[in-house]
Amino acid sequence: MAKRTIKKAVLAYSGGLDTSIILKWLQDEYECEVVTFTADLGQGEEVEPARKKALDMGIKEENIFILDLREEFVKDFVFPMFRANAIYEGEYLLGTSIARPLISKKQIEIAHQTGADAVSHGATGKGNDQVRFELGYLALDPDIAVIAPWREWDLNSRTKLLAYAKEHGIDIDGKGQAKPYSMDANLLHISYEGEHLENPYAEPEEDMWLWSVSPEKAPDAPEYITISYMNGDPVAINREEMSPATILTKLNEYGNRHGIGRIDIVENRMVGMKARGCYETPGGTIMLKAHRAIESITLDREEAHMKDELMPKYAKLIYNGLWWSPERRMLQAAIDATQDQVQGDVKLKLYKGSVTVVGRRSDRTLYSEEHSTFEADDVYNQKDAEGFIRLNALRFIIEGKKQPERIETLMAGSDEDEGDEVCRIETGSFTICQRIKRFFGFGKKEVPAKAGKEYIKED
Repeated sequence: MAKRTIKKAVLAYSGGLDTSIILKWLQDEYECEVVTFTADLGQGEEVEPARKKALDMGIKEENIFILDLREEFVKDFVFPMFRANAIYEGEYLLGTSIARPLISKKQIEIAHQTGADAVSHGATGKGNDQVRFELGYLALDPDIAVIAPWREWDLNSRTKLLAYAKEHGIDIDGKGQAKPYSMDANLLHISYEGEHLENPYAEPEEDMWLWSVSPEKAPDAPEYITISYMNGDPVAINREEMSPATILTKLNEYGNRHGIGRIDIVENRMVGMKARGCYETPGGTIMLKAHRAIESITLDREEAHMKDELMPKYAKLIYNGLWWSPERRMLQAAIDATQDQVQGDVKLKLYKGSVTVVGRRSDRTLYSEEHSTFEADDVYNQKDAEGFIRLNALRFIIEGKKQPERIETLMAGSDEDEGDEVCRIETGSFTICQRIKRFFGFGKKEVPAKAGKEYIKED
């Protein structure tokens, strides 16, 4: 297939081995002018050296963009996500996922500013990031051309990348040495994948973790902090008001000191495979706990429950790169509408890897001590509960009177696995009928339909 004609491309550029090679490859393969964009998202590394590397590779000074995006990242992306209490598959706080829409947005802005007709990224054809970047590009500029070198070139090994760098005189400053893990960092988290971690049964090595002390080596005394909230966002720590990025930076310091925020998971990538990853999200782990605590006294019950029902869908949209989609914006509007009363203080105890809520207060609280007390009160008539219960049980009462035989089946266990002869579809070692009986808690003790393979082995 003939290669597209590209005049100018904006490259998401870190200055490392891969993106330095991509820069040269774009110049050679597409014979186009390259604009470099380096984002400071609080990854903890100097970004300014990327300027010299770009200059050394022939990039014009006016085509080099290095932007400090830490405040925008936290205020406009991290905080809105945490208003939703978003977690992907029960554990992942979406640290890499939430950074991609901002990078995409800035690339498109720079493309428009410089008259570029293409954007390029260094994500591989196996991961989630290629999808996240490109959905962002096309949502913000449907006519932009996208160049994904890893899906085009044959430099599919580190050996080939190093050979290419040597052949073209690319200065990699020792970065050609293989890293023990594939890592991505920003102000919200740092991730680790690959190498030793590709065996999901292998325990992560302690020296892998770069940010936090191990919980075992954390201080022996707990530390207490108070986070203040306004409209669902944290605004102060220990009564000291701070900017969004400063708050997250400070919470990271607390979390790292106490070994908070480490997880080891196997997640389902959107491209179809499972991947094992380890993450450190110290400040985010503290924020999630605190936000749920302040919501617990300021949100109505059904409002809170509906938010929890919406959250997995919202988290999946972010994981799958759909931050700019109409459906994410719709959910965000609903979530944000719940936050106008979410304000107050949350007191937390940090101790050896754990975050414990020990207090919460708000001038918008819905907690009523006079209703909740176990002592005598003048506001709640306990006799009212009888009618409430009977109304909720009315459908059960009607069923029991109209279809008594159905109720009898709930009460009577069976000594025979009735129906197994017509229900022999197996799932693992038990039939569907046996699984249904186990789920609903009746029927005799299960016996495996077939002898299963013994999986217990010595380590």
